[in-house]
Amino acid sequence: MSVAFLDNRIRYGRFLLLISGLGGLLYGIDVGIIAAALLYLGKTIDLTVAQTSAIVAAVLGGGVISSLAGGVLADRYGRKRMMIFSGLTFLSSVAIIVLSQSFLPLLLGRLLQGMSGGIMGVVIPLYLAECLSAANRGRGTAIFQFMLTLGIVVAAFTGLFYTHRAESAIAAAHGSATLIRAAQNHAWRGMFFSILYPGIFFTIGSLYLSESPRWLARKGRLDAARFALLKTTSPDEVEIEMREMLASHASKTLEAPAESLVQRKFVVPFLLACAVLSLNQTTGINSILAYLVVILRQAGLSANHAVQGDVAVKVLNCLMTLVAVWLVDRKGRRFLLIVGTSGVTLALALGGLVFLHFESTLRDVTPIVQSLVRQESLRISPMQLDRLLQTRNSSSVLTILYSSASGEHILTLRSSDPEPTITLSPEPSRSSPLIIHRARFGPTPSVLTGWLVTALLGLFIASFAVGPGVVVWLMLSELMPTRIRAVGMGIALLLNLGISTLIADLFLPVVGHFGYSTIFFFWATCTLAYLATAIFLLPETRGRTLEEIELHFASAAKSSSAF
Repeated sequence: MSVAFLDNRIRYGRFLLLISGLGGLLYGIDVGIIAAALLYLGKTIDLTVAQTSAIVAAVLGGGVISSLAGGVLADRYGRKRMMIFSGLTFLSSVAIIVLSQSFLPLLLGRLLQGMSGGIMGVVIPLYLAECLSAANRGRGTAIFQFMLTLGIVVAAFTGLFYTHRAESAIAAAHGSATLIRAAQNHAWRGMFFSILYPGIFFTIGSLYLSESPRWLARKGRLDAARFALLKTTSPDEVEIEMREMLASHASKTLEAPAESLVQRKFVVPFLLACAVLSLNQTTGINSILAYLVVILRQAGLSANHAVQGDVAVKVLNCLMTLVAVWLVDRKGRRFLLIVGTSGVTLALALGGLVFLHFESTLRDVTPIVQSLVRQESLRISPMQLDRLLQTRNSSSVLTILYSSASGEHILTLRSSDPEPTITLSPEPSRSSPLIIHRARFGPTPSVLTGWLVTALLGLFIASFAVGPGVVVWLMLSELMPTRIRAVGMGIALLLNLGISTLIADLFLPVVGHFGYSTIFFFWATCTLAYLATAIFLLPETRGRTLEEIELHFASAAKSSSAF
């Protein structure tokens, strides 16, 4: 009987981690799938740069919308129901995106994708923290982050698969515009349609999960809470945790009229969680993942090498997350966060120096390029600038930031490109002038520079995966007291996604106006503040139950109020 019980507990624990992990996989796919889709999306649907940026950031913006509501709804309706709802929302978003024929429905679909991810980001770590024992909570919650990184890798390989098929079809089209457009259209729609299948498995699997035992206990359903705990925890540990939950619930019931989010014992863990979530995004992680190919191209790699570097970095992210899953319950959360943020700071600072060295060799040719505009048209090539400036670059690059009737655009052209000429024509039925805001010209970075940046981004992603990537979700769920956990996690994730959306939306304008070194140095400075927070403010939570962690902050609040 005991052996059968143990077998059932192991099987259910694996099933719980599988379904929760699928939620992380979907979240990662949401973030990563757009990178490859952008190769063809703008060729079949007319999009400006502003609209393209909006589509990239829409997943993060949708998460902002849903993260706060997700916590409140999870408190009211339960963790399991919100997981099912997030799965249904995800499936709806994919259907809308695949059927989109214009910008607005495409944006709506991406927003819904982000909303489903925002709910998953709040509810799944919360659900895992409340279902798993203290001994397994770190490893279990880390699996959510691992599956998120695996989702990004799956998205990258999905993009490669459909890109290869599309390019083969385009080559076989022999110049037929209709066949080429059909291949491009099928490529990006196929990428999005393929992610429907894990969404279906996640939604159906969520139906067979038990509700969070701590949520059930808060609702007074003690028998159901005990039964849910027995599915993942040994009988002896169940009784201990039930007594702790009941004692915690009893004390909160007595204190309930005076309790609020701004109460002293809640303020410190709440602010710490908000700081960790906010600083996690100011490392630039989502912008680097979304624009990795663009960054590597700017650093001097060819298109093929940049794509290979993109896949390599994302695979490294996944592998290092496995290392973090193994370490998180052995070395502790705080230790990994300190190690990780140290590596991230170093990688970003060195990356900024590499770009600064390259960008210092570029010349400002804005007046020259503007003088070549004729009747709101421009035709220019790096070779033409070489002649005008009497330079002798074996390989040169020209980057232009300009605005026209449709908005602001950025173009980068290398003398080694198959068609090394920029041609800008007046837009039909629009009289807005063509304005050159910034034009920079100089030698193309060496291939060695490109691989150096790839190595530094590898250091960045490895450090992030071992530290902030795996610790952030765990610290978020552990730091928040049970009384405010769902609402507090929603607010903290709201800040996280809000900052991430803002950085993703500002990335192209910042690098267009100020260069890549500026954004790298900004991220490095923010990560240094993250490191200081980990060293001086965060407690270690490894091996403690959620009630013990809550008691730690409550005792600290009483001690400080006594003085």
